[in-house]
Amino acid sequence: MSSKPPVCAASTTLEAPAASVRYEYSQLEDRSPASADLAEEVALAIAYNGISQAVMLVSPTDLDDFVVGFSIGSGIVDSADDIYDIKLAGSGSALHAQVEIASRAFWNLKTQRRQLAGTSGCGLCGVEAVEQALPDLKVLPDAPLPPAEWLAGLRQRISAFQPLGQHCGAVHAALFMDSTGELLLGREDIGRHNALDKLIGALVRQRIDTTGGLAIVTSRCSLELIQKVLRAGIQTLVSLSSPTGLALQWARRHNLNLIHLPQHSAPRVYSPAREKRS
Repeated sequence: MSSKPPVCAASTTLEAPAASVRYEYSQLEDRSPASADLAEEVALAIAYNGISQAVMLVSPTDLDDFVVGFSIGSGIVDSADDIYDIKLAGSGSALHAQVEIASRAFWNLKTQRRQLAGTSGCGLCGVEAVEQALPDLKVLPDAPLPPAEWLAGLRQRISAFQPLGQHCGAVHAALFMDSTGELLLGREDIGRHNALDKLIGALVRQRIDTTGGLAIVTSRCSLELIQKVLRAGIQTLVSLSSPTGLALQWARRHNLNLIHLPQHSAPRVYSPAREKRS
């Protein structure tokens, strides 16, 4: 890992709420009061060069990572080099991100004429045409499959990278394992695609080399997660939940290693196809 400072550093006047807050409740039959910590979510409005682009519901953690990862994973910019500045502001449940991007990237964004209305449960809300939901993306170069021992006991090992999930639940996680099989970092969010955006942003901002490594997601694996990983150039994706058929088709078409790690059986390699590995 490089010792250089993070790229895309955010300047902030942010007063975001805590990631979790204790709330009172009572049992249905026993009305005596009790309390529990619940994961918080906030509305984050993202604008590029002064033009509003998306409002996303996110967990109020690692928001600078999220903005960078969202910008790359959604195809708004090609790389962190196109992001000149991020200003985070706001308080309570209403937050704002003003992002300055390169003129070329801004021109491409305007021509797409996209206006996303994000939620914590979907990842392609608001695209205006099928072509935007199914874009042309680059095919990845060949990458070896990870050794089986890297995935042994993975479900138990990732708990150390899920402090919010272990504390109060209701969040997804995305993690990165490097080319030696070491779990390096993880990010959490109420939105499964948000968690992956945060991970991608953290990898970019910390200049972590993803060659030979793999991303791990705890959520269901559908198309938009595949697209984000492809745009980030990560060559292997491990999902704790089964992929959808369309996600698998895209993984094979774009040469992404796609592995499902069931809870009680051996890892299943869905991509590349068996005949290609033979």
